[in-house]
Amino acid sequence: MYSNVTVTSHKQLRPRLVLTLGDPAGIGPEVVLKALADADVRKHCDVTVVGSRDLLTQVYTKLNLTKNLDSIANPAELSVLDVPSQGEIITGIGNAASGAASFAYMETAIAHTLSGKFDAIVTSPIAKSAWKAAGYNYPGQTELLAEKSGVDRFGMLFVARSPHTGWTLRTLLASTHIPLSQVSQVLTPELMTKKLDLLVECLEKDFGIENGKIAIAGLNPHSGEQGQLGHEEQDWLIPWLEQERKNRPLFQLDGPVPPDTMWVKPGQAWYGNSLIQNLKSKIQNPADAYLALYHDQGLIPVKLMAFDRAVNTSIGLPFVRTSPDHGTAFDIAGKGIADATSMKAAIHLAVELVCQKLKIM
Repeated sequence: MYSNVTVTSHKQLRPRLVLTLGDPAGIGPEVVLKALADADVRKHCDVTVVGSRDLLTQVYTKLNLTKNLDSIANPAELSVLDVPSQGEIITGIGNAASGAASFAYMETAIAHTLSGKFDAIVTSPIAKSAWKAAGYNYPGQTELLAEKSGVDRFGMLFVARSPHTGWTLRTLLASTHIPLSQVSQVLTPELMTKKLDLLVECLEKDFGIENGKIAIAGLNPHSGEQGQLGHEEQDWLIPWLEQERKNRPLFQLDGPVPPDTMWVKPGQAWYGNSLIQNLKSKIQNPADAYLALYHDQGLIPVKLMAFDRAVNTSIGLPFVRTSPDHGTAFDIAGKGIADATSMKAAIHLAVELVCQKLKIM
């Protein structure tokens, strides 16, 4: 996945990635070591791990005792930016100490990336509850990245390439980590324009897609059914979309698409379908990107199709950031059974996006 990147070796021109360990009580250290054991993952980039070297060594030693374990990288052979833990880390239990550690990893990675040492950050999963226990009140890593970078235009784009058909799914969330009861209040024409701007810029600059097709979801069942099942579409979403079509004549903007049917074509494109003989067909071709209005509307289908390989990438930042689309999995931490597929995909996508950004292809 995403490994079809050719990087110029002249003057060591290679993407420089920094990987955080995430919550050290979770599976972050394990999936990092498993991912970096894959020669194809490190083939086109220089990788530095930020986290506790002692903890990494402990995880490596423990995992080597596990039967039927996939190969793992030896921390002694990795470039590690050491950030020692200040409290007791208990495998499988997120607490204030693990939250403080994962926050310190993030701060270190961000500072070094903003200073120009790295081109991209690949983040392992953190536990928001552990951050809160440590005194850090952020909805997630994305918001911390945006704050430290000094940007207020940012978004969570989820990217996955189908192992069945090779098609790439791209889903942007208009709203992210907020209660469902607040979604209709948070969504506004101004917010939607900001997110659509980001998505268009991302498609053009990061993926080289111009004159693309974007599907935009409705908010209510059947997109409100002309006001019978909700009024947001009639009141502002449809008028907003009509204006955006005038503002962006080179892009095809479909919508508001009823949320229950918006994911049919992506599902067919992901798994393959006899009705889609040619994914480049103007009639059958799915969209280049999907704009979902709230968290679960976008992420339930993404995780249903691509749970083990979807990548969360933050758009709007001054650098590339990717992350595997899974959590800390405290329940399986330390058992040697964590799947590193999504971490590998996050590294590959980071390399692809840096190469596109720096034009080193």
